[in-house]
Amino acid sequence: MRVFFYFWTLSLLVFSCNSKPDNNASINSGQYITILGVAQDAGFPQINCDKDCCKVFYDGLESKKLITSLGLIDLENNKKYIFDATPDFTQQIQILKSNHLNNGNAVDGVFLTHAHIGHYTGLMYLGFEAMSAKNIPVYVMPRMKNYLEENGPWSQLVSIKNIILKTLKNDSTIVLNNSLRVTPFLVPHRDEYSETVGYKIEGKQKSALFIPDINKWQLWNRQIVEEVKKVDYAFIDATFFKNGELPRPMEDIPHPFIVETTKLFEQETLETKSKIYFIHLNHTNPGLKEKHVLKDSIQNLGYHFAKEGTNFSLD
Repeated sequence: MRVFFYFWTLSLLVFSCNSKPDNNASINSGQYITILGVAQDAGFPQINCDKDCCKVFYDGLESKKLITSLGLIDLENNKKYIFDATPDFTQQIQILKSNHLNNGNAVDGVFLTHAHIGHYTGLMYLGFEAMSAKNIPVYVMPRMKNYLEENGPWSQLVSIKNIILKTLKNDSTIVLNNSLRVTPFLVPHRDEYSETVGYKIEGKQKSALFIPDINKWQLWNRQIVEEVKKVDYAFIDATFFKNGELPRPMEDIPHPFIVETTKLFEQETLETKSKIYFIHLNHTNPGLKEKHVLKDSIQNLGYHFAKEGTNFSLD
């Protein structure tokens, strides 16, 4: 019995070591990613939602969740970047300044994934009516660039140089400095106004995937399991937990369900599973709650749910 208890305890310790993020990366690391938001485009609570999923917020039982975004902090070169400009952009920029790096700039660059409301509309706060920013680099794919240049009010940001658009190419790496690189890659999604990309972020020693929005994994020309194995952290689309979550045909919004993603990884090692951090959760998703039996069931398998304020070292 003592032998069994010893090995059971040891297994828990190993699991903890394999699965725990570096919450002190801002102290111990020169380069790191920080989670600035985890919710789907419309945030949590969602507008005009009177259901139990949002009522728990108004009853004081759950906290507000900001819309999905990552911060990339480079203390060695005194730079900070943000991935996606969400409707919570104002608060997220302040978090970067107050909690991570105040170098005199609101942000040193913005990387956009696509033209859905939760991913670019925060750019409005850089405009004439708000911050009236000067020449902030915004990294965009070609269709996204055309959309911003040809449609107001975004075109005014470009014409009066609140932002400077930097064109990205699929699978072409942007070198931010000699130890920090960002590579966009196309993913299938509802591309009404722009293409959609995920990003690979590479630091000195570690790397991460960021795929907040994608259609079903099998529609991608890559294998998500193999892509996760190549990196240290994978922040991936978990908009919905399972089918039937919404009272409308969910094939119209074909994100990978969490239960589908875990099925793909069920034969993989704990080391691989523990790289996954589910992000971009809809207000209906039980994984968005602080505690929920379905969320616990996924975490018990070795996966994680991204949490605002958590840091991930790239050193």
